[in-house]
This record gives sequence, structure tokens and C-alpha cells, in this order.
Amino acid sequence: MQYENRLYQILAPNPALVASQLNPEDFAKHYTAGSVRYYAAKVVFAEIDINFRHPYFRIDEGIAGLIPHEDGRPKATKFISTYRVLEHMDLQAIKRVILSTPEGYTLELKGAPYTKTHEPGYLRIFAEIVPLRMLVLSRLDFPAFGKYITDPNFPKGAPKQFYTQVELNTEEFLKDFEERPTMHPPIPGLHPSKLREAIMEMRADPQKSGKGLRLDSSFDTIPYKLIRHGFMFASQEETRFFPMPSQSEIEASNFRFWRAM
Repeated sequence: MQYENRLYQILAPNPALVASQLNPEDFAKHYTAGSVRYYAAKVVFAEIDINFRHPYFRIDEGIAGLIPHEDGRPKATKFISTYRVLEHMDLQAIKRVILSTPEGYTLELKGAPYTKTHEPGYLRIFAEIVPLRMLVLSRLDFPAFGKYITDPNFPKGAPKQFYTQVELNTEEFLKDFEERPTMHPPIPGLHPSKLREAIMEMRADPQKSGKGLRLDSSFDTIPYKLIRHGFMFASQEETRFFPMPSQSEIEASNFRFWRAM
């Protein structure tokens, strides 16, 4: 049986460029349930144009290794690289981003222009996913944060970054915290008192562009329902935006994924 060869860039939980004979849905199921490398959280990966080549990657060698098993099963994974993958990726070669729940239910995101306008000075929370993984409070907007984090003069940055914005209304949070100091964390693993301290520090210093909230964003614990806008790839030269549909749209078109968000 003939299988279609594909290239996938795994973005979470671990960065990798992988050749595979599985379609995206089966690849997600393999990663979450079908492999001996057990993993019990969500997976995010991108499908890459099969014609993409870069001298850093031995892609032709990886694709040549896509030989079905003797019993006819497709070759699930042939790892090409696990180091500095995004840095050497052509962002225009990214065809789509696929989100997977721990159960292996998938949602496909297609690239689109970023056309949203932003209120100046509004505090936002960004979860870096790969290669950096911090959780950051910032007054920069979604694309501006990518420009900031990929600045070659920024000592804590990277040449390219994949990240998302986490939903949080700071005014509502501060009000809720005053009424209920023992409230549950609005973002898993982030203590409400630490979040309040960071917000107050940012408000006291208008020149401060960002404040680290956590050394690891723990993206695997952040529910998809907390994702605001979608996901962004950024470099100094360009951005690629993959918008997240509204929850009502996901419920109507992909109920199993919506139920597991």
C-alpha cells in the first residue's frame, strides 16, 4: 500500500522535525496513545511543505527512511532533528497547525493575516512554547511581543519564537482577588498573589515592557479554552498567525475537541 509522505514540526511538548506516513489525525493519536513513549497531555504540531529543504536538516535522508512495516503498517515517525528546529524553519513552509487533546482529538488551524487592533498599554499574558518557554506579563500587543522576543540584541530572546496569548482580564482578576484572596488560580500553576504583584509592579512602572511570571510557561497545563486569538510564529522579518476559532464555532464543527478543551 502506498502512503503519503509528510513532514511534521512538533511544537509541544518537545521540539522536533519528523517525517511520517501518518495523516495528522493518526499522527496525533500515535503521539498521545499509540507509542511506547507515553505522554498524557496535549500535543501541538505543524504540517510542513514536503518540498521544504534547508541544509541544516537531512530531510531527504529522513524521507528515504519512510518504509512501511513488514505487516503493511505505515512508518509512524522518522526523526530528522530535535535541536534548533524552529530557528532553521522557513515560516512560509508551514501549511497548518494542528492542536491535539490528550485523547487525540484534533483541531486544524489555518494561517490568516493578523488584523486585530489593540488598546495601548493593556496588560497581556503570553505563553512562550518553543524554543523559549516562559510565561510573561507584557504591555506589548500580540505581534509586537514576537518582534521584541526575537530582537538579536535582547539577551533572553531567540531568532524565532512560537507563542500564544492567554486569556485574562486584569481588571476582573484584581476585583475577584480583593473579594476572594484564596481564589483558584486563573491560570493553572500561577499563584493569584504572585500574579497580582506582577500586575501592580507593571502599573507602577510605565516604562517596563514585561515581567516574567514563571520560568516555564507549563503550556501543557493551560486549557485550550484559555487561548486568546490563536498562535503566532515570529522572527524579526515576519510573523505567521494561526487564529483559534471561537468556542461556539468549535462546538458546532468539532464537538469532541470542544468537549476536551
